Amino acid sequence: MPAAHEPEFSEHLATNRYFDRTFSRDAVKVLPGEYFVATTDLVMVTVLGSCVSACIRDREKGIGGMNHFMLPEGGQSGLTSSSARYGAYAMEVLLNHLLKLGARRHALEAKVFGGGQVMASLTKSQVGEKNAEFVLNYLQLESIPVVARDLLDVYPRKVYFFPANGRVMQKKLVTMHNDTVAERESEYARRLNRVSIEGDVELFG
Repeated sequence: MPAAHEPEFSEHLATNRYFDRTFSRDAVKVLPGEYFVATTDLVMVTVLGSCVSACIRDREKGIGGMNHFMLPEGGQSGLTSSSARYGAYAMEVLLNHLLKLGARRHALEAKVFGGGQVMASLTKSQVGEKNAEFVLNYLQLESIPVVARDLLDVYPRKVYFFPANGRVMQKKLVTMHNDTVAERESEYARRLNRVSIEGDVELFG
C-alpha cells in the first residue's frame, strides 16, 4: 500500500489506560482527536459533547475500536470539502488499524454516538448536527451497517464500548459539575481550525 499523505494534525492512539473497578477490567480513555483498537476484553471510554464517536467491530472476531472526532468549522460543504476530508481521515485511520489487526470489511458493524448541541460557541454553526450527519453518510458509503445510534440532543454522553462482545453502555450527563468536556472539545476545535487538511488516506483490505 502506498504511503498516505497525512494531514498536519492527525488522529493518534489513546494512551490513557487504567483499571476500571466498576467493570473489573482494563480500560482506555479516548479523548478528542484520539482512537483506540483492541483484540482483548477491555473497555473503551469516552465523553462526547458536539463530537461524535464511531464504535466499529468485526462482529465475528470481536476486534473493535473507537474514535472521537469532529469536523473542522468553516470552508465549503460537501464530501470533497477539507472538512469532510478530515472526517474521512479520522474514520479511515480507525478502519485501517482494525484491518491490520485482522478485522474483515464484510464483518464490520458500527454503533455511533454524540453530535449534541452542548457547546454554546459551536451551537450557531450546528457542529454537532454536521458531525452526526457526516458519520452516518460515511458509514453508508462504506457499506458498514449502523446497528445502534444515539445522536444529537442537548446533553453530553459518556460511552463505554466493550469490543469483545460489542456491548455499549451510555449515560447522558444531564448535569455537569465542571466544564471539562466543553473545554477539551473547544481546544480540539481550535487546533483543527488552525491547520489545513490535504490529501487522502487509502483503505486496504
